[in-house]
Amino acid sequence: MVNGTNKKRVVIKIGSSSLTSLHGEISRRKLEKLVDEIVRIKDDGHEVLLVSSGAVAAGYRKLGCLTRPDSLPEKQAAASVGQGLLMESYSDLFLSHGYIGSQILITRSDFSDENRYNNARNTINVLLERGIIPIVNENDTITIDRLKFGDNDTLSAKVAGLVDADDLIILSDIDGLYDADPRKNKDAKLLDTVHEITPEIEAAAGDPGSDVGTGGMKSKIDAFKIAMASGISSFLGKASEKSVVYDAVYRKAKGTYFEPEPDQENLNQKKQWIAFNSGPEGKVTVDHQAREIIVEQRDNLLPVNVHHVSGRFSKGAVVRIHDLDGEEIGLGVVNYSSDQMKKMISLTDNELESYDMAAIESKDLVCHLEVKLPVGV
Repeated sequence: MVNGTNKKRVVIKIGSSSLTSLHGEISRRKLEKLVDEIVRIKDDGHEVLLVSSGAVAAGYRKLGCLTRPDSLPEKQAAASVGQGLLMESYSDLFLSHGYIGSQILITRSDFSDENRYNNARNTINVLLERGIIPIVNENDTITIDRLKFGDNDTLSAKVAGLVDADDLIILSDIDGLYDADPRKNKDAKLLDTVHEITPEIEAAAGDPGSDVGTGGMKSKIDAFKIAMASGISSFLGKASEKSVVYDAVYRKAKGTYFEPEPDQENLNQKKQWIAFNSGPEGKVTVDHQAREIIVEQRDNLLPVNVHHVSGRFSKGAVVRIHDLDGEEIGLGVVNYSSDQMKKMISLTDNELESYDMAAIESKDLVCHLEVKLPVGV
């Protein structure tokens, strides 16, 4: 049992290939292994949230399909069948150990709306504080492709940021990150610890390794980018390894640990939402002087610095900030609508003061940079 100072909040993500049999159905043996390890972590006094794939893989045979369906309606129908089977199995196993699991189905739009995002955070916090194990999955039954997270790797990283997790553990059918594709290069070496996602690491990310799941190493790298930017320690390991989840919490498991640099500036909750979930509504292009002001001096953006405005947005919207070369500087929050900004940048200095003297006197700025270098996910 840990004391209060060592208590951790742990998010665990497991993929379809790690939960299902070769025939595509739920593997009771694999579920029991995962649940047993989560129970050990809970018994030690830690909080655990599970992000679980497997709904489509668990349901498509019950739907009458011999292979995993390709069409969206069949996938969603399979998820409708499989999600219930998955939750029933989890609930029975956790209850046999004296713990309660809860189901949370979310969509990308739940995260892109700041009020719903904060509501999800509050709900999950209550569940965790009451000792319940939230089991999160994307609502595959109703979500259309353009509104999907894309994979549960990305979802798990965003959930870890949402709940201020200490650790993110991603389980897969591979035993960590290698410096090259181990399926193609027998000399590839397993990386024990990663402090920065470099271009070389991204180049080494391979294609999906399983016909059952949807996520490959690329999606996992994207997830670790999000987690590291949020100051969350992460781990990638093989789900079939004995005690891999339990050992990962105590830094004893075989795999790759992704550790943020101790002196890095972590994104707070507001900035995490802006960077990874907000869905920018437009673009503001600034001159070269403004780039230096907002990046190097960390100052805010004045009307005179704006060169061009694209898209339609309201006051308070999140926008992308680009320089004249087309390079993205970061994401910001605007103090004026797109129509107001377009009018302001067409005025002379004298006309601008007449247009909005109160704003100028109160130093109400056009836009303030919130995220300097957003992760490209």
